[in-house]
Amino acid sequence: MQKRVIQVFTMAVFLLMLTAITAITPLSASAARVSTTNNAATSAGSTSVVTNPYSPAYQHNYRHGAMPTITQLGKITSYQQAHPAATSSNTLYYGGGIDGIGVTSGHEKVYLVFWGTQWGTQSTDSNGNLTFSSDSAGGAPKLQNMFKGLGTGNELWSGTMTQYCDGSGVLSGASTCASSTAHVSYPTGGALSGVWYDNSSAEPSAASGNQLANEAISAAGHFGNTTAASNRYAQYVILSATGTNPDNYQTGGFCAWHDYNGDTTLSGGAASSPYGDIAFTNMPYTLDQGTSCGQNFVNSGSAGTLDGYTMVEGHEYSETITDQNPAGGWTSTTGYENADECAWISPGTAGGAGNITTGNGSYAMQGSWSNDTNACNLTHAIVGGTTTNDFSISASPTSLSIAPGSSKTATLSTAVASGSAGTVSLTASVSPSGPTASLSPTSVTAGSSSTLTVNVGSSVATGTYTVTVTGTEGSAIHSTSVTVTVTSSTGGGITNGGFETGNFSGWTTSGTTSISSTAHSGSHSGQAGSTSPTNGDSTIKQTFTAPSGTSTLSFWYRMTCPDTLTYDWATATLKDNASTTTTTILAKTCTNNATWVKVTASVTAGHTYSLALISHDDNYPGDPTYTVFDDVSVS
Repeated sequence: MQKRVIQVFTMAVFLLMLTAITAITPLSASAARVSTTNNAATSAGSTSVVTNPYSPAYQHNYRHGAMPTITQLGKITSYQQAHPAATSSNTLYYGGGIDGIGVTSGHEKVYLVFWGTQWGTQSTDSNGNLTFSSDSAGGAPKLQNMFKGLGTGNELWSGTMTQYCDGSGVLSGASTCASSTAHVSYPTGGALSGVWYDNSSAEPSAASGNQLANEAISAAGHFGNTTAASNRYAQYVILSATGTNPDNYQTGGFCAWHDYNGDTTLSGGAASSPYGDIAFTNMPYTLDQGTSCGQNFVNSGSAGTLDGYTMVEGHEYSETITDQNPAGGWTSTTGYENADECAWISPGTAGGAGNITTGNGSYAMQGSWSNDTNACNLTHAIVGGTTTNDFSISASPTSLSIAPGSSKTATLSTAVASGSAGTVSLTASVSPSGPTASLSPTSVTAGSSSTLTVNVGSSVATGTYTVTVTGTEGSAIHSTSVTVTVTSSTGGGITNGGFETGNFSGWTTSGTTSISSTAHSGSHSGQAGSTSPTNGDSTIKQTFTAPSGTSTLSFWYRMTCPDTLTYDWATATLKDNASTTTTTILAKTCTNNATWVKVTASVTAGHTYSLALISHDDNYPGDPTYTVFDDVSVS
């Protein structure tokens, strides 16, 4: 009873605080804001020094567009009222650009990077979105759908940002844009350009700004954006899993922020990029902060679980496209960006948050500051300007398995991303050398396709190769890649024994399984079990016939078992289907030394066998057990 009373009292206090904050928030357009800097007349685009000790950017200048928690906003407001300073209008001014970059004046390219093994086991939903076992709330597919939906279904939330511009025709300090200047592009057909689960290692428990920037640089390389031109209109959203604390956001009073790699004030210092400037967002798993980061801010009950997740990321996205290299884009004289002006304004009030509708669904969003209406707008007509031709490119399929002496094809499809359909020139390269690649035709009109043919000579070594196809249309450069697995010319009895197809082709699975990038050789392995607790056996199984001249089956395994053999283990069995006898070729074992171990067993040529690779976990939260297997072969 006492616990229930405390809970009710706490909720009442929170609601009173939220009501007060809504009425007096300095970020609302309903009143002139109070400066948080020591100079309210700081010139537009320059770095201001934040003096409000409750601001997330206090002594952390790199936290551009930091969205404060609702709780922290109350502290910011109270401090400002007790320490009045010069006031400022909400008007945004052009900062002159950094490295020639002010706004995203080409088609927006958003890359979602799910960083670290803490996301758990990856799967795919019916919409083609990546899902993760550690994301039970479904934040990952929600954001993927949101960025797919922007610019579709006559969505006009994006219209507010299209009034802002950059380029040589825009003077530093300008507050309006001529129609002839390059405006922020409307994301016709969606803004999502790529998704990557980087499970090569765990994310640091409290990643620094420098580490976040370096992850974004790695993502640019992963997506083939290896030139400054290919990153000119790109942003990389570094999404952290539940339980992590990037840049100490849980105590820093913020929900997210954005920046670019060259900012020398980043915690840990600026990050060197070989690919030009890289814009990125630090997007924590804000659901861990509950209502403080917007859960149920717009919608009630389960419908509002992800309100904060879409609002916070929408906040950072809209600020990135209007201030891509902070603060060279559009900011107020006190350093606020367009979304900062309108943070946490309650639904139903002028400029308040609400649901926006796109071609694929509804998403909770906040408004953004609009210079031309002098208000926070949740919707706004699309503003014209000079539109740069841009295109997208994709491959189908994205992986090929080819035996020596053979060839296979893939289709390269292009589409108009903005402007009109221009000519896209195509080139192909292979790394490492071995297979050869050709394109027919070598140039297409955006919206058309080309055929990629990959030839594997009889002397090409088995292994994994990457074919990168690069398209160029004027200043727009985009790439896509196809993974080529050269198989053994003898067949070898075992199919996909190195899991280099990137899937379980040739295998059957049960329990919890996934393809891992922790490999004994090559790039992949098969994982049974998960970094999150699982219940019972997880099995990877294949039936094969031992070819003539072979006598030995072998495989490698690497186990993560923080428990004891009594509860968790790895094992493997081999059933001779001719004699119906089953042999345990790997006795139950529990090790945690990150070491690859080889297992061998005798086979009889011509016999058919069933191999089962098994990892067992007792589902105890404190010690999840999993095992990766690789290089399964007969010789």
